This record gives sequence, structure tokens and C-alpha cells, in this order.
Amino acid sequence: MQRTVKYIVYTLLATVFLTSCGDGVSLQRYFVDNQESASFISQDVPLSMIEVDKSQFNEEQMEAYNSVKRLNFLGFKANETNMEAFNTELAKVKTILNHKKYNDLIEFSDKGNKVVVKYIGDDDEADEVVVFGNANDLGFAIVRVLGNNMSPEKMVTLVSALRDSNFDASQVSSDIMNFFK
Repeated sequence: MQRTVKYIVYTLLATVFLTSCGDGVSLQRYFVDNQESASFISQDVPLSMIEVDKSQFNEEQMEAYNSVKRLNFLGFKANETNMEAFNTELAKVKTILNHKKYNDLIEFSDKGNKVVVKYIGDDDEADEVVVFGNANDLGFAIVRVLGNNMSPEKMVTLVSALRDSNFDASQVSSDIMNFFK
């Protein structure tokens, strides 16, 4: 009887342990693991810290803006001495983003630069939006857009609103752009 009870307890513990491990590395884990590495730059920016002229936003654009709470940025700088590491890290990110939980939103290429936008969630609500861009001569960058009540449609509206607003990109990008120089 004791042997049966032990067997059941061990089976339950093994089941809990194996199911809690998940199915691979998450993008959040990738950010945490690499944020202190010398080849990477990391920034966590609350949207409230970015000054945007919202005076011309309509109600839908304002709702989209208010749905985003913060941006997590992680970039890897490529150069001729770290191409092997660049290709390894690029493959890791692509593997993570090819997971079935990431839905495709937009993908485009221009002059060797590729940008992919994906999201986690459904067509009505996105839990997270991910913008991934890479260029062989510069490196790659990942931006996690986090918020509440986001939707893919709202993200398209937000991009349009930010493009048309008075937005000083240097507020966020000075350290980032200097890193990629």
C-alpha cells in the first residue's frame, strides 16, 4: 500500500514539474537572460515617459494610446567580430517567435532590413505585441509592447497616430541609436 501511495505522489510531482516547465524559452525569459550582456542593449520605457502631442488624436487613437503601458526594448549589435554570435542569437529569437502562440500581424523587408510584427492573443485582444527587426550589418532589435485591452487593430491605429503626431524619437532612441552606430 505504501509503495502505491509513493508511486502516485511521485507521478503527481513529476507531472506538475514537467507541465510547469512550459514548452521552450519565452521571449520574456530571453530578455531577462540577455539584458546584462555586453552585446545587447536593453531599455524598459513606460509610455507615460514619452512626450507625444495627443492634441490631434481622435477618440479611437486616444483609446489605442491609453491601452499601451510600456515598451521593452532589447537590441543586439552585429559587427564583423561577432557574426557567429549574431547568427546564433538571431536563430534563437526566430525560434521563439515561430511558436504557435505568436500570431502574424505585419511583415515587410526593405534593402536587406526585415521587420516582423506579431502578437499574442486573439483578433479582439492582444496580450502582447512584438516588433522584431533585423539587418545583417547592424544587428537586430525586439520591442515588446505591453498594455491593457490592446488589440491588433488598435496597434495599427496607434502607429498611424504616432506617425502623424509631434513625436520626438530622440527621447527614447538616443542610447539605442548610439549603440547601433
